[in-house]
Amino acid sequence: MVISSSRSKLSGHIQVPGSKSHTIRALLLASLAEGVSHIKNPLPSADCLSASRAIPLLGASVDLAFENGEAGKVWTVKGAGKNIHLPDNVVDVGDSGSLLYFMSPIASTFEGWSIFTGDSSIRKRPVSHVVDALRQLGAEAYISRPDSESCPMIIKGPISTKNTVKTDGALSQYISGMMMAALRMKGTLNIELSNPKETPYLTMTKKWIESLGAEVTMSKDFKHISVKGEADINAFDKTIPSDWEGVAFPLIAALISDSTLVIDDVDSSGTQGDDAIVAVLQSVGADLDWDKDANTLTVRGLSNARNGIGHLSTLNLKDKELHVNLSGFPDAVCALATVACFIEGTTVLEDLSVCRKKETDRLKVLHEELSKLGAEIEEGDDYLVIHGHCPVNADGSKNPDFKLHGGIVESYDDHRIAMSFACAGLGLLKDEQIKVKDAECCAVSFPHFYEIMKKNGAAFVEA
Repeated sequence: MVISSSRSKLSGHIQVPGSKSHTIRALLLASLAEGVSHIKNPLPSADCLSASRAIPLLGASVDLAFENGEAGKVWTVKGAGKNIHLPDNVVDVGDSGSLLYFMSPIASTFEGWSIFTGDSSIRKRPVSHVVDALRQLGAEAYISRPDSESCPMIIKGPISTKNTVKTDGALSQYISGMMMAALRMKGTLNIELSNPKETPYLTMTKKWIESLGAEVTMSKDFKHISVKGEADINAFDKTIPSDWEGVAFPLIAALISDSTLVIDDVDSSGTQGDDAIVAVLQSVGADLDWDKDANTLTVRGLSNARNGIGHLSTLNLKDKELHVNLSGFPDAVCALATVACFIEGTTVLEDLSVCRKKETDRLKVLHEELSKLGAEIEEGDDYLVIHGHCPVNADGSKNPDFKLHGGIVESYDDHRIAMSFACAGLGLLKDEQIKVKDAECCAVSFPHFYEIMKKNGAAFVEA
């Protein structure tokens, strides 16, 4: 599917689906639990549906309460509990890196062989770090293809807590997977990280495990993590908070257009590192009100800003540049690189090496595709530099230096890339449009994204 995007004015209220990160954790932990768990406001995305299909392989059962072909608002999981077992078939994770990295350590706690694979994207993502970590714990672990770092991956357990895992931790997901696996292991699993990244997600996993009664110790620098097993987990009822990674897209769309948009039910718990995007954008003059009591985020863009201008600029920052270290929330790179094209001045997005190992090499894709639209962007090993221009000057006059234009861009089947480029089209000058190829991939994390945004005024058209 090709989506055409052009200048728009957004208004009204919008609700972002539940967090993918929370939903997949909830499904896996519910599968380990004894009894029946209820997961409210889950994200019915492709990745989460992949997880729902995978956990029955461990002996759990899942009811997604389908109505008219759509998953319902409350998912019910009958946990395998004491009857949990080795996956009884090949685990196909689809396009979900989270499921792959979370479930493979859990599978390695069993006696016997497990096989993990996925779609073409997963079969390009690295798993050598997972293989190494599991081997340290006594597993036999292999990548099936010679000269490859990617799935299919074959694991023979069980692993034990006899050894300490020593790894870099640049990708947080497999660390979270080992933390969850520790709930099935006798003794205390110790993990030492030399270069921990995406640390808010480690905190998220810690809070989930603690909420179920298990003990977790985590140093302030995240370099030392201990999880005490074996833990008896009881069923739970949990509500999944909204997904800040999803909030980023209507947020930037409203900021770069003449819009007033209220995003409802945002997560104010502090368990998602991506909420840092609010402070980042406020630092360049974004008109944002985050009501943490009402859990709403009000966004006013350009002429709808309270000063009637909505000029975004790095002028008042140190060295007149916006520097953002994204090691804690790297999935925001797509939204931030896009909105930076509409911010007057230089934006430097840093500490991003992990983004080369996501669904795509996001640094390369953002550099190449945004350049097609006239963006001034530089790519480094682990950073992007964007020299942006706001469509309006500080006095509200039209900015002749704003040169971003329409064009045809590739999504490379990366959901965050597709949504970012579609949002960029909403802020273009009149008669310009961006066409995003393979745009349907947004279903991975934000089902019905285009339909939901269209209800609030977004000019998205299937081309």
